Amino acid sequence: MEQKYDVIIVGTGAAGLFCALSLPRDKKILCISKDALDGSDSFLAQGGICMLRDESDYDSYFEDTMRAGHYENRKESVEIMIRSSQQIIRDLVGYGVEFEQTNGEFLFTREGAHSNNRILFHADVTGREITSKLLARVQELDNVTLMAHTTMVDWVCKDNICYGIVVADMDGRTTAVEADVTVLACGGLGGVYQHSTNFRHISGDALALALYHDVRLENCDYVQIHPTTLFTRQNGRSFLISESVRGEGAVLRDKDGNRFTDELQPRDVVSAAIYAKMKEQGTEHVWLDFSPIPKEEILNHFPNIYKHCVEAGYDPLTDWVPVVPAQHYFMGGIYVDKDSRTTMKHLYAVGETSCNGVHGRNRLASNSLLESLVFAKRAANDIAAQNNFEKAEHFEDLVNIDGYEDLPSIMEYYHAMVVSEIKKEARLRAQKEATA
Repeated sequence: MEQKYDVIIVGTGAAGLFCALSLPRDKKILCISKDALDGSDSFLAQGGICMLRDESDYDSYFEDTMRAGHYENRKESVEIMIRSSQQIIRDLVGYGVEFEQTNGEFLFTREGAHSNNRILFHADVTGREITSKLLARVQELDNVTLMAHTTMVDWVCKDNICYGIVVADMDGRTTAVEADVTVLACGGLGGVYQHSTNFRHISGDALALALYHDVRLENCDYVQIHPTTLFTRQNGRSFLISESVRGEGAVLRDKDGNRFTDELQPRDVVSAAIYAKMKEQGTEHVWLDFSPIPKEEILNHFPNIYKHCVEAGYDPLTDWVPVVPAQHYFMGGIYVDKDSRTTMKHLYAVGETSCNGVHGRNRLASNSLLESLVFAKRAANDIAAQNNFEKAEHFEDLVNIDGYEDLPSIMEYYHAMVVSEIKKEARLRAQKEATA
C-alpha cells in the first residue's frame, strides 16, 4: 500500500463507490473495506430506490419524507435529495444498473408511508444490482486502489484538520496513510445490536472516532427498527423481508389470524404495533400473510425473499411467515452540511455514517440508497472544486503506531463508546420530551 493519496474513502458500499466514480480521474484514490469489497449493507437493500416521477409528485414526496421523519428533517437536505433524484437515476443507468421496466418504461412500486408509486427496483435485490455495478465500474478505474479486509483504526489529525487515517490489515499490522481528504462511508451501527439486519462488522467505528476527536454528532439515538424480519432463534444477521411485500398487499396477522394494524404506516408505527401485539399475546413474533399477492408476482418480484423463507421452512405461497422487528437503519450519525462536510477540516461523511438531516427521526422507505448517492456525489463535487489542501509538515510525527498494538481492545472500546452514546442521547431526549 502506498502511503499518500489525494482521497481516502472508508467503505465500499453504494456511497463510497459512487463518491469514487464522481471524483475527477486525476485524483489518486484509496477505497478500503473492513470486510470483503461486497460486504456492505448496500448489497443487502431489497426494496428499491426512490425517484421523483414528475413535478406533480414533488409536494407529496416531500411531505411523505417529512411526515415519516416526524417533521424533524432538514428541509434543505430533503429538497436537494428529491431534486437530484432523476439525475442520480440517469447516472446509475449510465453505469449499467438495470431497473424493472415494462414496454421500455420504468416500473414503479410503492412502500409504506408513500402516497404514490415512485420506487424503482430490480426484483428484490435492488441494493445488490446497484452496488455490484458501481463496484464493477470502480474496479475499471486506473486511479482507484481497492483494499479489502482493511480496518480504519484512527484518524491522523491535529488542530481539527484531518491528514489521513491509520489502517490495520488482516494480520493486525497498522499503517498510517496520508491523504488530502478523507471520506467516511463506513455504514451504520447494526453490529452493536443483538438483532439487526446489518452485517455484524458494521459497528459504528467512525462514530467512536468522532466522539474521541470531538467531531460533531447528531441524533445518535435515532435508530430505526424494521418491522418485518424473518423470525429465527439463531444468532447472526436478521433476514429482512422488504416493505415492498406489504406495499404489494401482504398483511400482518396475530396468533389468532386477525389483522391488527395498517401495514403501510411508517416503520416506527408498524414496529410499535407489532411489539404491542407480541406483548399482549405473549408471543415471540407475529405472522406475515403473502396470500393477497398473486403467486406469479411473489415468484418474480420477490425471488430472493421467497427462497430464504422456503429455506427456513415457510413457503409464502401456502404458509404465513413468522416475522419480528429488528434494528435496521441509523438516521443519526456524524453531522454534515449539504456538501457532506463534517466539523473537521478535510473530513467528509456520506451514507449511513453521516447525518445530513434528510431522514429526521424515522426514514421513509427506499430513501436510503438515494440519499447516499446524492450526498456522496455532492461530497465529490465539493472536493473537486478545491485546489489548496493543508498538508502536515511532519505527517509521521502525528502518529504513534505502537499505540495500536492491541486492536481487539481498541475495537471493543469503540463499540462501548457507541453504545454508551446511544443510551445517553436516548435518556436525555426522553427527559427533555417528558418536561416539554
